[in-house]
Amino acid sequence: MVEFQSSKPIYMQIVDKLIIEILQEIRKAGEKLPSVREMAVTMGVNPNTIQRTYSELERMNIVETRRGQGTFVCENTEMLLQIRESMQNEIIKSFVNQMEEIGIKKRQMITLLQKYIGEDY
Repeated sequence: MVEFQSSKPIYMQIVDKLIIEILQEIRKAGEKLPSVREMAVTMGVNPNTIQRTYSELERMNIVETRRGQGTFVCENTEMLLQIRESMQNEIIKSFVNQMEEIGIKKRQMITLLQKYIGEDY
């Protein structure tokens, strides 16, 4: 069972989790996803939540549902690259905004990041 945050809808947290698994190639292009019922049991949520998750992923063109066969990860590598870039930008924007909120200047952010990842430029 997965732990969920109260600040974001559960179905969107599952969407994010599945997107990350796809980007990490834990779930590969063309792979069949578990049925709605199987995924609901795995995640410990209502099947309607998973149905909404799959619908959202399909709306985003990340998965496709084939009638009578199930839901499959799309094989559109260009789309996956766009999603990866979008997620990177969101993470960076959030990081920069949070650091600015606590009074950290951009140059200091770079120094802190270099120190954190252990690289000297």
